[in-house]
Amino acid sequence: MSSPAPKSKPSIVITGVSTGIGYAAAKWLTRRGYQVFGSVRSEADAMRLGKELGESYSPLVFDVTDPAAVEAGARVVSDRLGNSRLFALINNAGIEVPGPLAYLPVDRFRLQLEVNLVGVLSVTQAFLPLLGLDPNRKGPPGRIINISSVSGRLAVPFVGAYCASKFGLEGLSDSLRRELKLFGIDVVLVEPGAVVTPMWDKAEGKVVADFPGTPYDKSLRNFAEIAMKEGRSGFPAEKVAELIERILKAKRPKARYPIVPKHFMEYTIPRIMPTRMLDYFIGKYLGIGNGQAQPQPRRTARNR
Repeated sequence: MSSPAPKSKPSIVITGVSTGIGYAAAKWLTRRGYQVFGSVRSEADAMRLGKELGESYSPLVFDVTDPAAVEAGARVVSDRLGNSRLFALINNAGIEVPGPLAYLPVDRFRLQLEVNLVGVLSVTQAFLPLLGLDPNRKGPPGRIINISSVSGRLAVPFVGAYCASKFGLEGLSDSLRRELKLFGIDVVLVEPGAVVTPMWDKAEGKVVADFPGTPYDKSLRNFAEIAMKEGRSGFPAEKVAELIERILKAKRPKARYPIVPKHFMEYTIPRIMPTRMLDYFIGKYLGIGNGQAQPQPRRTARNR
């Protein structure tokens, strides 16, 4: 009697796996029986991760802001899947563009939205046929997990562009989930608080150095010190990876999963506190006074 054919691994696409949460998720899931297609932006990262993660990892080289490259990546996955469906898509790729909104160059704000919000839609549209929109594929409908942030529910100063992108992602995800019920495709949000990732190292110093001579100088320094301390003492990225696996295994997952180190103090209380009261405490914490700064000429693109 012949032995049964080995069961194929569930296939997952994760964007932005070179570092941080994406890397932790790719490593975690490949070691637990999943076939991971992970996107990076460079061939060097693709080769590095291929050696480290082994045969259960397949690199995809694309930038989420390049629609043609994203479509090419989707074709690679489609060819590998044959006529089967994709088990899950995890939209993780993202950046943080810090700075006070009064002085933030509009092109930087636009980049923030292009990567964190438009990029998610671009990737999602490219992979939706593999998740269930193509009726000729076999298997149950796939699942989409969007990596949002606690900053998609609670806005703070000096990361307004990032908050805007994550607030937008929350709305996009809710609308998408309700639309995709037609195809049986679920959409789940993960909302991390402070997580130890290299994104904090990349942002450190920039929020101060990129905006010299503004009335926010002292407050920006306070913010940078607090943000970097919280970022480096937050949850390890593996904790988010573990949560992602639980969502993948859940029969009926919740619509959103906040994962915040000091959940009650940093998530529950700020969300139930009156908005003006929260404004007051955040301003006091960061040293942003009420009308204390002298009027400053607005910097233009010419004099930045």
